[in-house]
Amino acid sequence: MNHWIIVPVVLPAMLAPLLVLAVRHSLPLQRTFSALGVAVLVAVAVGLLAVAASGPPQLYELGDWPAPFGIVLVLDRLSALMLLLTSLLSAAVVVYAISSGWDSRGRHFHPLLQFQLMGVNGAFLTGDVFNLFVFFEVLLIASYGLMLHGGGPGRLKAGVQYIAVNLTGSTLFLVAVGTLYAVTGTLNMADLALRVREIAPENAALLQVGGLLLLLVFGIKAALVPLHFWLPGTYANTPAPVAALFAIMTKVGAYSIIRVYTLVFGPEAGAGATPTGEWLLPAALVTLVLGTLGVLGARGLVRLVCYALIASMGTLLTAVALFTPASTAAALYYMAHSTLAGAALFLIADLVAERRGRFADRLQASPSFAQTGLLASLFFLAAIGMAGMPPLSGFLGKLLVLDSARGAEDMTLIWSVILVTSLVTILGFARAGSTLFWKCAAVEGRIEDAPARWPALPIAAAGAILAGMVALAALAGPVTGYFQATAEQLYSPGVYIEAVLGPASGG
Repeated sequence: MNHWIIVPVVLPAMLAPLLVLAVRHSLPLQRTFSALGVAVLVAVAVGLLAVAASGPPQLYELGDWPAPFGIVLVLDRLSALMLLLTSLLSAAVVVYAISSGWDSRGRHFHPLLQFQLMGVNGAFLTGDVFNLFVFFEVLLIASYGLMLHGGGPGRLKAGVQYIAVNLTGSTLFLVAVGTLYAVTGTLNMADLALRVREIAPENAALLQVGGLLLLLVFGIKAALVPLHFWLPGTYANTPAPVAALFAIMTKVGAYSIIRVYTLVFGPEAGAGATPTGEWLLPAALVTLVLGTLGVLGARGLVRLVCYALIASMGTLLTAVALFTPASTAAALYYMAHSTLAGAALFLIADLVAERRGRFADRLQASPSFAQTGLLASLFFLAAIGMAGMPPLSGFLGKLLVLDSARGAEDMTLIWSVILVTSLVTILGFARAGSTLFWKCAAVEGRIEDAPARWPALPIAAAGAILAGMVALAALAGPVTGYFQATAEQLYSPGVYIEAVLGPASGG
């Protein structure tokens, strides 16, 4: 077994209690250990990506108990990709939180961040539906604390709504898991894929109920309409570095849909196949439309970013809902892009709000503020990326999604919605940018209590995420090649099944 596979889960799981118990009274030590831990995660994720790209999926059996009886972690191209994306994003977030002082505005920021990484990484690696639920709960519990970091009535009110929605989702998740186990007698994903193919016709309806319940749960995590209402209020009241990290959390829902509905409930499931696309595609298109309308009507910059994130999930899930290798490869490219674009915009919004004083992030003209030109340039790059304008990765991502929809039954509808909403998104970001950075030149006065110098590292952290978008566009050839190979691996579930259960499984 490759023991490096478990490091992305074990390292933050060990580091978090160390930060709480041993160095809780020393913020510099917490920052040092947290930054070193994230740096190690980046290095390990790069190595695991190279391993996943060079061969079939690899299995890690905890306690050396064989699947499907023991707990297993599975490394394949998709999980390695998500680990790398998470680690790179967390590195930028840690740098921003430390350099901006956000981690000093409350208690236990870094331990909660490590628990969050443990949950996210575990969700990407687990080969078991029940342990997917367990890691969901770990990341959600950590996210409750991170969201409330720094306190305040608005944050507390949004936190109560966030907790209530996710507790409902967790309850539905348990019901779905119980239903699947009652019908199949297993929760190991590879074993479940085999059992579903052999399901008796009289149990097929109950199995499909379990599959649709899982889709509902994953839709909550992915902010899919009509389950998206929790996201704008929650993310708008969350500390900026936490909101940037949360950009990966909606992708956990999208990842789960891709993983479960290509491996377990795909075309090879026979009578147990779930009509996922029939439900997912209309919901994804409506999510895209409503998110775009929110961008156009937002009165604050952070809320505008929240609605842009919802719209990006609509585009992503539209590609996922087609369930073809080409559309899944396009979805993976757009997933990486939208995660970086959303995180960068949250950090840029915080940089702008800090410099505007009492005007904060409200979309109204204010006096000129420090570093207006630099922040306007960063905002422009992030905005054209999120809106899907050339030459950044957003344009290539939407182009791939549109191309993958050619020949689909709903091609005309998909193309129309994506193109029209892209235009409306451009208008929404243009309105915000002109209000924040152009009209301020015509407003007299000055920003009160503005410091003489602003730290450079927070800007560098946001710029590093934007550089990731540039790299996605510049390296589009090899990157899309990796994504296409990942999609082909996903639509050959026998490779995954054999890696987990052995060649004798008949996968």
